[in-house]
Amino acid sequence: MTRKNYTSLTEFILLGLADTQELQIILFLLFFVIYTLTVLGNVGMILLIRTDSQLHTPMYFFLTNLSFVDVCYSSTITPKMLVDLLSEKKTISFAGCFLQMYFFIALATTECILFGLMAYDRYVAICNPLLYSLIMSRTVCLKMAAGAFTAGLLNSMVNTSYISSLPFCASNIIHHFFCDSSPLFKLSCSDTLLNESIFSTFAGVNMVGTLLVILTSYSYILFSIFRVHSGQGRRKAFSTCASHLTAIILFYATAIYTYLRPSSSYSLNQDEVVSVFYTVVIPMLNPLIYSLRNKEVKKALWNVITRKRILSFL
Repeated sequence: MTRKNYTSLTEFILLGLADTQELQIILFLLFFVIYTLTVLGNVGMILLIRTDSQLHTPMYFFLTNLSFVDVCYSSTITPKMLVDLLSEKKTISFAGCFLQMYFFIALATTECILFGLMAYDRYVAICNPLLYSLIMSRTVCLKMAAGAFTAGLLNSMVNTSYISSLPFCASNIIHHFFCDSSPLFKLSCSDTLLNESIFSTFAGVNMVGTLLVILTSYSYILFSIFRVHSGQGRRKAFSTCASHLTAIILFYATAIYTYLRPSSSYSLNQDEVVSVFYTVVIPMLNPLIYSLRNKEVKKALWNVITRKRILSFL
C-alpha cells in the first residue's frame, strides 16, 4: 500500500507565504525587486572584477565564485516562488521538487566551503604575506574552487537521493514556499528519524567544519593584527576582513538556526521567515556588503564610471 501511494505521487502543492491575494501581490512586488537587485548586483560584481586588473587576486577570484553561486542559489528558489505568488495552483512536479532541492543543497554547501576558503585566503594574506603568491597561486585557487563545487554536488546527490526515496503516502501538501528537507520529512509516512539524523550529520559536518576553518583563520588573523604597531596597518587589515565577517555572520546564523537545532523545536512558520532571509535576502546583500565596505571595489567601480564618462565626451 505504501509503495503504491508513493509511486502514484506525481506532484506536490506548495502552500507558499501568503493566504490573501492582496498580500501575495505585495510580496510578489517586494521579492521581484529583491531578485532583480540580486541578479544585477552579483552579475555586476563578476563583471567589475573581470574588467579591473587590480582585482585579479585570489580574494576576488573567490568573491567571483561566491557571486556566481548567489545568482544560481537565488534563481533556484525565487522565480518559482514569484510564479506561485500569482498562481492559484501552486504545484511542483515530483521530479521538479527534488531537482530544486538538489541545486539548493549543492549551492548552499558550495557557499559554505567558499566562505571557508575566503577566510583561509585572508589568513595567508595577513599572516604569511611573503608566501602569499606562492601558496595561493592561480592553480591552487582553481583547484580549491573546483573542490568546493564538486563537494557541493556530491553532498547534494547523497542527501537528495535518500530523501526522494522516502514513501510519501500521507499528503502532498508542502507547508513551505520551496522544497526543503524539513517539510518533506514531515510528509513521509515512514519513520524518518534515521534519515533526519543523516541529513543533520551532513549539514553539521559541512557547516561546523567550514566554521572551524573560519574561526581558526580569524583567530590567527586577530593575533597578527594586534601585533601590528601601526594604527593605519590595523585599520587596513580590519577593513579587509570586515565585509567577509559580516557576510559570514548573516549566512551562518540563519543556516545553523534552520538546520542544526533540535527537530522538536521546528516551527514551519518561523522556518519560512528565516528561509526567506537566507534564500532571497542574503544573496542580494552580499554584493552590497562587499562593495560598500571595500575600498578596492569602490575604487574599481569609480574607475569604471569615470571611464564611461570620459568615453561619452569623446
